[in-house]
Amino acid sequence: MKNVTVSVPDEVYRRARIRAAESGSSVSALVTGYLRSLSSDDESEFARLRELQRRVSAEVHRFTATGRLTRDEVHDRAALR
Repeated sequence: MKNVTVSVPDEVYRRARIRAAESGSSVSALVTGYLRSLSSDDESEFARLRELQRRVSAEVHRFTATGRLTRDEVHDRAALR
């Protein structure tokens, strides 16, 4: 276990100490819980992005380019106006 020194305003520390006492824990336990929630948020965000990538990849694989343009049609500047 690592010890971490953090500087916080007196009022913030006072409120954290009160909240910890109300829940029957310590300020260290509150900070540990908060830091753990950050890492779980990162993991769930990673899972969400992985699922999004899977869905987008599935859509791209179903893409078809029917009615392809010729090279001249792609570079036809008059068609862009």
